[in-house]
Amino acid sequence: MPEKMNAVVKTKPESGAEWLQMDMPRIQPDQVLVKVKATSICGTDVHIYKWDQWSQGRIGEKRLPQILGHEVAGEVVEAGDQVTRVKVGDYISAETHIPCGRCIQCLTGQQHICANLSILGVDCHGAFAEYFAVPESVCWINDKSIPPEFATVQEPLGNATYAVLGEDNDVAGKTMAIIGDGPIALFAVGVARACGVTGIFLVGKYDFNMDIGKRMGADHLLYANRDDVDRIQFIQDRTYGYGADIVLDMAGSPQALEEGFAMLRKGGRFTAFGVASVSPTAIDYNNGIVFKGAQVHGINGRKMFDTWFRVRNLLASGRLDIAPVVTHLFPLEEYARGFEVMMERPRASAKVVLFPDTDELAKAKARSETK
Repeated sequence: MPEKMNAVVKTKPESGAEWLQMDMPRIQPDQVLVKVKATSICGTDVHIYKWDQWSQGRIGEKRLPQILGHEVAGEVVEAGDQVTRVKVGDYISAETHIPCGRCIQCLTGQQHICANLSILGVDCHGAFAEYFAVPESVCWINDKSIPPEFATVQEPLGNATYAVLGEDNDVAGKTMAIIGDGPIALFAVGVARACGVTGIFLVGKYDFNMDIGKRMGADHLLYANRDDVDRIQFIQDRTYGYGADIVLDMAGSPQALEEGFAMLRKGGRFTAFGVASVSPTAIDYNNGIVFKGAQVHGINGRKMFDTWFRVRNLLASGRLDIAPVVTHLFPLEEYARGFEVMMERPRASAKVVLFPDTDELAKAKARSETK
């Protein structure tokens, strides 16, 4: 095992990151060491890369330097003495919400919203590296048929799956409005289609991503930044005047909240995943929730591990093809290019995947060319 490895490291309390040689992780008795096959850029990584107000408050200068990244797929190369379920050679991804196992949420089956949650790449070193260490408790063994460029995005795909299915998994034959056209919203379109949602309305802004949404299975595309169509009336006209059975807010903007509750039928479910830029934020409490009898479901993470089973089955079975959403493949060393693509506006990307190993990158590119 080498003593050093290459990694993308946040070193200074300012925009950017550095490509550095770092010490190899030394695992704890309950951890495994993983050789990274693929890792992908999340919106959280962009916040940290830009070093915005959230990053300054959540991480802070005193914790730097820190390796970025939390979406990952790789191979276990070493296991601690207390590890019993995962073994060397296993092909894994990681649930990035590391729970304490002691709080009321953990003890009642809500580990994903643990009161003492630690997040990979936020509260500890992450996966934008050749190797990373992670507790066995959050290791997820992948189906070998799922290629690394898809296995690495199971974490955000899990967000989308949990958002679509909710707590009751009752979506077949229903209508759904998805507000937002970022990667997780686009994943949600595909999951909704695969799980039997029969009318999918995608509300977004960017032609590039809206085209992906159509390929993922959206029945109707509505532009949030155009006034040529009354979006609320459009959905009512195509749902017998009721409105959508389910609305997913993947944007968190004031417009998304206002229109989202208006699009929802009485007794429907409003799933809140988008993070508002300013909070508290205004909603029509009386008409949007109380008098409508709406169910409001906040999403933070994925159900551990119910959602992971569903995601693995959707991918391995071929019922869900996420290839259109994985738009860019880069060497890990070209991380800055990946972040630039992610931050470009108008959008011309969805999911950006990085590869520490050039051979893995070449294999992924060859697979993408056959799609």
